[in-house]
Amino acid sequence: MAKKRREQREVDSISAETLTEEESKKKEADVIKAGPSHSEGGSARMSLLILVSIFSCAAFVMYLVYRNFPDLTDDEKDKMKIPKDMDDAKALGTVLSKYKDTYYAQVLLAYFATYVFLQTFAIPGSIFLSILSGYLYPFPLALFLVCLCSGLGASFCYMLSYLVGRPVVYKYLTEKALKWSQQVDKHREHLINYIIFLRITPFLPNWFINITSPVINVPLGVFFLGTFLGVAPPSFVAINAGTTLYKLTTAGEAVSWNSLAVLGVLALLSILPVCFQKKLQQKME
Repeated sequence: MAKKRREQREVDSISAETLTEEESKKKEADVIKAGPSHSEGGSARMSLLILVSIFSCAAFVMYLVYRNFPDLTDDEKDKMKIPKDMDDAKALGTVLSKYKDTYYAQVLLAYFATYVFLQTFAIPGSIFLSILSGYLYPFPLALFLVCLCSGLGASFCYMLSYLVGRPVVYKYLTEKALKWSQQVDKHREHLINYIIFLRITPFLPNWFINITSPVINVPLGVFFLGTFLGVAPPSFVAINAGTTLYKLTTAGEAVSWNSLAVLGVLALLSILPVCFQKKLQQKME
């Protein structure tokens, strides 16, 4: 009788835990669907005002960084802009390589600040900066620099979304955020591997991962580490292409079938530990 009672208590305990998990998931889904209340989320207008203020402060910091740059000719000033295509990247690379040795710290700071700025506010152009790093710096430094800039910029975007981005997610990305929230719950125990996999593969846009992660409670530390490691393989391809910058005509030429195959293998390797862990748990059960 005592044994049966213990077994019954264990069954009741497991059932209670399962119900609690299901209730918490349902509650989280309801919150995403319903959106924030006026007291919690604030108004979209206030969020927009805060976002504009933060962007203005960041733009002022960028102005100070470039004001510290060496004196440029009028032609060089025209080339100092965020690259939109490979021609812009080549022109920018010409200017930066000219001053890199003499003004090493200023050029490095300008590159770092620009990359983080683009990542923070999800502005296109960082792919060209990744390619450019392979042209300007030795490969190990370029890879570390791109991974660090990507990790920091994505984390700043994460914090920005946590602060003011919730109304946007609730209003425009409800269904997608809900679906990804369910996927995150499935991979909660091995979230770093999952984020690394997503960063290597093109299944979800990086901007979407950045702005929805705080809403669905992805921890910032896990988010940064997964991003830092996950962007390394694609960055490897871009940096390697940057060593032959002036032979490229489009960013697409940086990617070959061989590099795609390598990225696919690395993506599979990132989830292999998870598969082995699940099989081991099944055997032990």
